[in-house]
Amino acid sequence: MPYRRLPNTDAARIRAMKIALEKGRDVPPNQMPFSGKLIVILQKFLPQYENMIQLQKQAYAAQYDKSRDYSEIIRKARLYLTHFVKVMNMAIFRGELSPEIRSFYGLATNESTVPALNTENELISWGKRIIEGEEFRLRKGGSPITNPTIAVVKVRYQNFLEAWTFQKTLAKRTMDYVEKNIGLRKEADEIILQLWNEIEESHSMLPAEKRLAANEEYGIVYFLRKNELNDISAESEPKGNIWP
Repeated sequence: MPYRRLPNTDAARIRAMKIALEKGRDVPPNQMPFSGKLIVILQKFLPQYENMIQLQKQAYAAQYDKSRDYSEIIRKARLYLTHFVKVMNMAIFRGELSPEIRSFYGLATNESTVPALNTENELISWGKRIIEGEEFRLRKGGSPITNPTIAVVKVRYQNFLEAWTFQKTLAKRTMDYVEKNIGLRKEADEIILQLWNEIEESHSMLPAEKRLAANEEYGIVYFLRKNELNDISAESEPKGNIWP
């Protein structure tokens, strides 16, 4: 005997509710296989559910579209900060600057390594230290490091901060929709379960083949069990000729 399976995707849930709602509108109330209360629930819930799913898709798309630009902005900020530190270290090697100036940027005075800028948090933290350190050093009368200057580095860093903030906003918006839709999916499953139970109950007195067909007209989806599929396959195989 075929068994029914509740929808497990948003598209399938929407399709199941739409079929029942549209079919329910086409038949007289006394012939409708589910309650008028469910019609009212579907009319209210379905547009809300569709809209929220669409908003989640749009939020994902916006986040994806901006991710490529964001990656490039991060790359530029990392590149300029790294290059600034390397230029500073080369000036120290040439004796143009004292190793002690590294302390302005929060760096060890006896190390020439570039700080790790692999993560967003590292980029934010070290970018702030390096920019504020160089600006403070210049106010103290130090000679500016050039190619790049800290002003150019700061522009790239601020571009990154703005993009980072915007990306966080997009991510939060997406997660808000995801969390809301978790609750809506649960509600949709409860509605569909009640809907299908009422439809099957209304058609329970029909013969098996007519009952399944009538239920399917209202959106119920049935699946054959494995042994039933095997039986169908066996019946469809051509019979070989029998020779005497």
